[in-house]
Amino acid sequence: MDGYEQGRGAGPPGPRTGIAALSPPYQVAAALVLAVVVLVSCVHLAMVFLHVAPANTVSKQHGAAVDDWVYPEFEQNWKLFAPNPLQQNIAVEARAQFRTADGGVRHTEWHGLSAQDGAAIDGNLLPSHTQQNQLRRAWDYYTSTHDTKDRPNGMRGELSAEYLRRIAVLRIGREEAGEPADGLLRVQLRSVTTNVQPPSWSGEKLDPKPVIRLLPWWNVTSQDLEVRDR
Repeated sequence: MDGYEQGRGAGPPGPRTGIAALSPPYQVAAALVLAVVVLVSCVHLAMVFLHVAPANTVSKQHGAAVDDWVYPEFEQNWKLFAPNPLQQNIAVEARAQFRTADGGVRHTEWHGLSAQDGAAIDGNLLPSHTQQNQLRRAWDYYTSTHDTKDRPNGMRGELSAEYLRRIAVLRIGREEAGEPADGLLRVQLRSVTTNVQPPSWSGEKLDPKPVIRLLPWWNVTSQDLEVRDR
C-alpha cells in the first residue's frame, strides 16, 4: 500500500502559470513593472491624502510638490473632515451691452454661463477641465479677493476681475451673431445662489428664496476683444 501511494503521488509536475511561466528575463521585467505600479500607486495615494487632509507639517513643507502632482488631473473638490460641506447651488450669469450697426446701444438678456457648462457636462463621459472648472474657479477666485461691495483686495483682486470679465466676453461675444466685431462695449455678471433643500426627515429648514449678487458693469477693453477673436 505504501508503494502504491508513493507511485500514485509521483506524477509529472503541472504546468506553471502566471509570472512563473515566463522565461527568466521576462520574469525580471514583469517584477520591475509590478514594483513600479505599486510604488506609483502608493505615492499617488499619499499625495491625494496630503492634499485633502487638514494642514500638517508634511503638507506645509511639501505643499508645492503636492499641488504639482494633484492639479489639474486629480483635483479634489472636498476636504477630509469638512465640518460644513457646500449646500448651495451657485449659478453664474452674464449679459452684455453692444453698439448696434445704426449707432445705438442694445443690452442682451442674461446668459446662463453655469447652465451652459452643466449642459455640456451632463451625459458626457469625458468632460473637459474647462467645462468643469474654469467658470467655477474664476468665480471663487473673484469672491475670495473682493469684499461684499466688490472692492478688490489688492492686485489679485484686479486680476480675478479681469479673468472673469474675459470669460464673459468669450462666452457672450461668440453667441451674439450679427453684431459688429468691435461692438461689444460692456459686460455684467451676477450670481444666483439657492440653498439645497434638506431631506424631509431631517427637520432642517432653509430659505428657498435665491440670493442674487450683482456685479458692476465692466468696460470691455481692446485686449479683451483680441482674446475673443483669436
